Amino acid sequence: MIENEALERRLLESKEIVFVKVDGDGYHYQLTVVSDAFLNKTAVARQQWVYGQLKDLITTGSLHAITMKTYTTEEWEKKHG
Repeated sequence: MIENEALERRLLESKEIVFVKVDGDGYHYQLTVVSDAFLNKTAVARQQWVYGQLKDLITTGSLHAITMKTYTTEEWEKKHG
């Protein structure tokens, strides 16, 4: 089981991520990730990029059942002011 805060810290190690919020119960996680690495990428490509950041946790079975919302900085600012 991975704590939400530990997963947030892990994702923020990528200097390309400007904001991340993780909600979860240790088994199912909901991620909100903001990064300009998502510019000109499809929703699937954005998710694949995030999965790539967590690959070792996923392949070892430490992390599974992930849903996510991904935004560029501009999209996030339009949505949240």
